[in-house]
Amino acid sequence: MMLAAFIAFAVFALVAGVLVAAFAMVKFTLKLVLLPLKLLFLPILAVFMIVKFALLIAFGAAFVAVLIAVAIVVALVAAPFALIAAIT
Repeated sequence: MMLAAFIAFAVFALVAGVLVAAFAMVKFTLKLVLLPLKLLFLPILAVFMIVKFALLIAFGAAFVAVLIAVAIVVALVAAPFALIAAIT
């Protein structure tokens, strides 16, 4: 009984080892086959990332410019009230 269980476990371990090795080989093969596609996609991805960061910087600069303009208008409107408050 014990020998049969040991043999069954050994067969199971052998099958599991073969499956793991086969999976590793298939994974490596697919990685090797898909490498040229990855290398072709990298420049396109780089262009998209550069455009993304350029747009983020442009929108950020425009937002800061609008905030500065609003701050100047608020200062021009608030200056007379501040002068009157300082006098009285």
